[in-house]
Amino acid sequence: MGVYPTSKALEIANEQELDLVEISPNAEPPVCKVMDYKKFVYEQKKREKAIKAKASKVVVKEIRFGPNTDDHDYEFKKKHAQKFLEEGAKLKAYVFFKGRSIIYKDQGQILLLRLAQDLEDFGKVEQMPKLEGKRMIMFMAPKKTK
Repeated sequence: MGVYPTSKALEIANEQELDLVEISPNAEPPVCKVMDYKKFVYEQKKREKAIKAKASKVVVKEIRFGPNTDDHDYEFKKKHAQKFLEEGAKLKAYVFFKGRSIIYKDQGQILLLRLAQDLEDFGKVEQMPKLEGKRMIMFMAPKKTK
């Protein structure tokens, strides 16, 4: 291993029936390596695939409420939300206002804040309730378990 001019490096690569691969083109002088290029590309793809497999995929589960959701339905949906957070998924809870029910937006906000308070042991609020069009949306992320 040494420092060679480009022509000498190409000559060495040809003698060994391998390729001259430029590793770091921005370095001064550029860094090249004599190797099998197809094997190099294969190893690189293999490394990228391993990194991708280790990366955790964020799952977002949704729960929809109406502005006048009664207690039984609320409790039922709260149990589902709790289960989603325990599984490690993010939760997107929203109140959908149909027609003129938009006049109850304060009730929708109260409902979402109540949900956040009931689930504070399982997750933390990422985004407070915010009105977007006909929906009031709130995001919750699961708490890290030790």
